[in-house]
Amino acid sequence: MEPAVVPAPAQASRQVLSGFDAATIVAGSMVGSGIFIVSADIARHVGSPAALLAVWLVSGLMTIAGALAYGELAVMMPQAGGQYVYLREAYGRLWGFLFGWTLFLVIQTGTIAAVAVAFARFAGVLFPALNSHVATGGGWHIGFSRERVGAIAVIAGLTAANLRGLNTGRVVQNLFTTIKIFSLLLIAVLALVVAPNVDALRINFGGAAQFFGGSGWSLGALAAFGAAMVGGLFSADAWASVTFVASETRRPERDLPFALTAGTLVVIALYLLVNVGYLAQLPLHPTGGHSLFARGIAHAPADRVAAAAMQMVWHGAGAAMAAALVMISTFGCANGLILTGAWVLYAMARDGVFWRPAGMLNSANVPSVALIVQAAWACLLTLTGSYSDLLDYVIFAQLLFYVLTVGAVFWLRVKRPDAPRPYKAWGYPIVPAAYIAAATALMIDLLIVKPRFTWPGLLIVLAGIPVFVIQERRSRSAQISAAKRAAGGLS
Repeated sequence: MEPAVVPAPAQASRQVLSGFDAATIVAGSMVGSGIFIVSADIARHVGSPAALLAVWLVSGLMTIAGALAYGELAVMMPQAGGQYVYLREAYGRLWGFLFGWTLFLVIQTGTIAAVAVAFARFAGVLFPALNSHVATGGGWHIGFSRERVGAIAVIAGLTAANLRGLNTGRVVQNLFTTIKIFSLLLIAVLALVVAPNVDALRINFGGAAQFFGGSGWSLGALAAFGAAMVGGLFSADAWASVTFVASETRRPERDLPFALTAGTLVVIALYLLVNVGYLAQLPLHPTGGHSLFARGIAHAPADRVAAAAMQMVWHGAGAAMAAALVMISTFGCANGLILTGAWVLYAMARDGVFWRPAGMLNSANVPSVALIVQAAWACLLTLTGSYSDLLDYVIFAQLLFYVLTVGAVFWLRVKRPDAPRPYKAWGYPIVPAAYIAAATALMIDLLIVKPRFTWPGLLIVLAGIPVFVIQERRSRSAQISAAKRAAGGLS
């Protein structure tokens, strides 16, 4: 039974999260299903194993640079809502709302839906009863299926666990993040040390292949490299989720910078190792033929590169092993996203720009209404079948908010030069400026290379402007009415 909802002050908290808990939120939210599949899409964009690894390396360096900058903001403003608060304080209520609007509408809930469906889909390898087609049709393949019901069960179960308090959520997160970290290490060790494939090593590393393959260094090749980075960046996304629960950390001045730095470093190092492992089992591109090996990383069945690599090691058992690893990974990822995302809705409700009941904490000191609303929308997205497209549409928008937030480090040093900064962004101003430059260049590249996804993503953000205007008018009207009632009572 859910604890009763009671009013609570904006920063009421038991501050239960340690530095280790915060780091597992970072790492656990980052590692979902992407590392197991997106290398296939990256391989189709790039021309050599070196370029594949470079995509992951550059994506990782950008992620770490962003995390280092966020550390300064998190310590300055260790409040519920994190990135929403930073944007609000730096640029005003509108920009904070637009971030929260996009996060709720697509980014957080869409990712929760996607990883929950990935869990159910890979669970179908071990439990075939979960495999089924959508029961009803539609342009977006709207309807129920056993797979989608399984995804909804995951969302509902994890939401129920988090309604019982942060202690329950953090225990689940710590357990599954630890398991998935060792699972990624296991893939790398099996592929690289226990049973490396001599033919794959010879094809991938034996010659002096051009970095970009046959196209060489050209503007088109660089544009393709930028497009390939989308997979790497968003496989490492959600690292900022820990800032949403900054108010719940015991020692934010130490725990938040540690979590952001350590969590991202560990995950990026593992991603690089795992991809070297893939290259130790499969050629990057097809070699001719229909065997698993001949299809290579670029054309692994259903893009399941991890499953193909593990099948090369253990044949039939490898597929079952990979499915189990993805299930562990996506379950932990969904929990981290559910645990943190509701706190943004909570902060928005406290500011009067979201449904006010979402700004209440229950007796377990968690935003229960926000958790339920978040779960309901994520479940709806699983039924529409549209979450994958929506996630593609917000690639540009997510990068925009990252650039704005890192830019807030510069702006707030001018706007609030005397504000306490127990931690300052490492490498300032060079490292955060390099992040802004790289992310801006990537956004320009995506506007040209992938206009189908970038422009609609921008429209999703802009659609929040009239919603904000209406909400602000209602809020002002409510304040005026309350003031009049108070004046009448006094008279």
